Amino acid sequence: MTSDDFASRPRLRSAILNDLPVLKQCEQGIISAERPYDHTLRPDPISYYDVGELVASEDAEVAVIELDGEIIATGYAHKRPSKPYVESDYHAFLGFMFVHPDHRGKGLNRLLMDHLFSWARSRGLPEVRLEVYSNNAPAIRAYEKTGFKPYITEMRLNLEE
Repeated sequence: MTSDDFASRPRLRSAILNDLPVLKQCEQGIISAERPYDHTLRPDPISYYDVGELVASEDAEVAVIELDGEIIATGYAHKRPSKPYVESDYHAFLGFMFVHPDHRGKGLNRLLMDHLFSWARSRGLPEVRLEVYSNNAPAIRAYEKTGFKPYITEMRLNLEE
């Protein structure tokens, strides 16, 4: 094996604050991909996350996958309080799940998820949750492949439409 073989393998690592410019670009990729599913999103520029706060938090893990020195996938797990009527007091919430379009279908989402599941287990969090648009079939399939099942459907009615 040559050093070139090693360099062209995806590498998973925790994000650092120096990654913020690229992480913000990835966030815009998520927003762009989700716009067709939600006509209520404000016009650009918008932001979903305070990625810097998540990177710095002891209660979150922001993971990235690099290939040849470029970040091609992201995701986070964040310790959050559960509803008061649920058995466990806390759960891990996943977000910021992004795989660059050129690298989809290569198992990177699963690699990220496994890492984030391990992070949650290491903190005694017995459950992992996430949100996905109900008509985003590709994302739903990706999450179902890792074992997620639908739980609660949030519904809305816009009284001004």
